Amino acid sequence: MTKIISLAPGRICLFGDHQDYLGLPVIACAINRNIKLTAVQNDTKIFKLNMIDIDEVRSIDINDTFAKLEPRDYFASALRVLRRHGCIPNVGYNITITGNIPINSGISSSSALLLAWINFLVTAFGVDDEVTPEFISQIGYASEILEHGEPGGMMDHYSIGLGNIVHIDTKSPFSCTVIGSGLNGLITGVSGIPKETIGLIGELKGNALLAIDIVKQNFPDFDLNTAEIEDLDRHRNCLPDHLIPYFEAAVINYDCTKKALKELEKPVLDLKKIGELMNKHHEVLRDLLKITVPRIDAMINAALKAGAYGAKIVGSGGGGSIVAIADPDKEEQIVQAILAAEAVEAYPVSVDSGARIIE
Repeated sequence: MTKIISLAPGRICLFGDHQDYLGLPVIACAINRNIKLTAVQNDTKIFKLNMIDIDEVRSIDINDTFAKLEPRDYFASALRVLRRHGCIPNVGYNITITGNIPINSGISSSSALLLAWINFLVTAFGVDDEVTPEFISQIGYASEILEHGEPGGMMDHYSIGLGNIVHIDTKSPFSCTVIGSGLNGLITGVSGIPKETIGLIGELKGNALLAIDIVKQNFPDFDLNTAEIEDLDRHRNCLPDHLIPYFEAAVINYDCTKKALKELEKPVLDLKKIGELMNKHHEVLRDLLKITVPRIDAMINAALKAGAYGAKIVGSGGGGSIVAIADPDKEEQIVQAILAAEAVEAYPVSVDSGARIIE
């Protein structure tokens, strides 16, 4: 194909932050902010990448096998993974990349770019496998997490790849199910404070897994996937004080996610109940995992004071963005309240259909 346009949306985690690396479920949705990759075939053996929004240009030899990967070089890792699936580039392209997903803000601009790149490569050069949204998502996960040995989970790739609202069950056997295609009254606010991903996820994951392992040593029949809040008192007594919050967070967040799934599967959504669960989830992220910063807290408080039913931080934490849910008639006043709390951006968002080729 001489011209290919690949589009991939951002995503927000509605429920289950810091859960997927524990084998617990996540509820996330793709949103209508996107990365657009426009590729036009050239007469060279080079991918010429022009990343307009960050004023960066890169050239990649189509025959480069990337025996050594540079940290976070997802262009290279995707090429390396796809080669193992029979995707062998044989011609170059001039590629222009633009987008309106805020960078480093917890809405997954990097994973969106990665999936747009993967979809382009698969469309241009083919693979040995059946191409499905699940396949594109799995290649994204392999390219970003497995190939680089990073500590993240599958949420970003599957929520962007499948689109809509998805319930991702990360325990084995893994499954991802679309549970809805619309959710009114969603608003995002961008703090302008860069999120902290790799180190923060690594620390939280390590402490949570250590806490769970100690509980299992003391209670051999303990299973996090069947844990209930009522069991917290019994189990936390075996933990050192500094690990208790990580264990409590895992169990309480899981409880919120289970209850949210029941609400989101109903034919008529109760935005107020979903908002209440969102608030409970955020309290855990703020008070137990301590991943918020003052501006994020101020933005959430402003959204709630302006009439939002619920609000929470989005992404790994340490900055980034928030999502609020509200009566759609109140969206504009909530946007203005978030901006008044020193957010650099705020806007209503809708659920997106996922990564796709549009030309």
